[in-house]
Amino acid sequence: MTVREIVAAIESVRGVLLLGWESDADHNRSVVTFAGPDEAVLEGAIRGAGAAAERIDLRVHEGVHPRVGVADVIPFVPLEDSTMADCVSIAHRAGAEICQRFGVPAYFYEAAALSENRRRLERVRRPGFDGKPPDIGDVAAHFSAGASVIGARDFLIAFNVNLASADVAIARAIARRIRESSGGFPFVKAMGRYLKSRNCAQISMNFTNFAATPLDRVYAAIREGAEVAACQLVGFIPRHAFEMFPDFFRRAENFDESRVIETRIATMKASVGND
Repeated sequence: MTVREIVAAIESVRGVLLLGWESDADHNRSVVTFAGPDEAVLEGAIRGAGAAAERIDLRVHEGVHPRVGVADVIPFVPLEDSTMADCVSIAHRAGAEICQRFGVPAYFYEAAALSENRRRLERVRRPGFDGKPPDIGDVAAHFSAGASVIGARDFLIAFNVNLASADVAIARAIARRIRESSGGFPFVKAMGRYLKSRNCAQISMNFTNFAATPLDRVYAAIREGAEVAACQLVGFIPRHAFEMFPDFFRRAENFDESRVIETRIATMKASVGND
């Protein structure tokens, strides 16, 4: 019910194309993907963040995924004719409006970062909200909502691999071996977690530059360390990513070509046009 209300707040903005949303009980996290003209996407993000702040209390939130706020990460990604500069401007406006309307502070990351040490999301997520004041507002102003990390970035692909084992130490060891920060594959972020609902360990990954990452080799490295039970794609992928690595994405139990964002947008626009 809570997530549906947040989604409804986003979708209430004229011009927003709600491409999809999904939730995960173990991560206790939901991902909502929407597109549209700049002003519509901006207002949709603001309303979604406000609905989350009104309905969720971070102080009693539990889940295996790191987070700093109820509207934890709000990235703006250029599609079609938009530019990264457009997304940076929208990100900064979103942070100011979310703070003004709802009292929720904001950190800016990736291309929208105001300081180099905040470009990487994981640095902001360090204990104590990286130990420094947010870029806008005050963390103490809204303890129940925490803060939002708002950014402008290129397409990120989120992909989970569930192991045929409940030993989280195996997942963490593999994650260390494949992630860039530990000397692994370029543009790979990875962490090992235990999923209570499936009684298995999971390697949760983000690919921040799919075109420069050998995704098939990443999967092969995981298979070298453990037996794989299942894979899941979170959100959408660009058509170019699917064209480069079709076998990789077809391994996901929830993948079909509606997960290609260009296909999904075209389908949604056709549907709106026929209404």
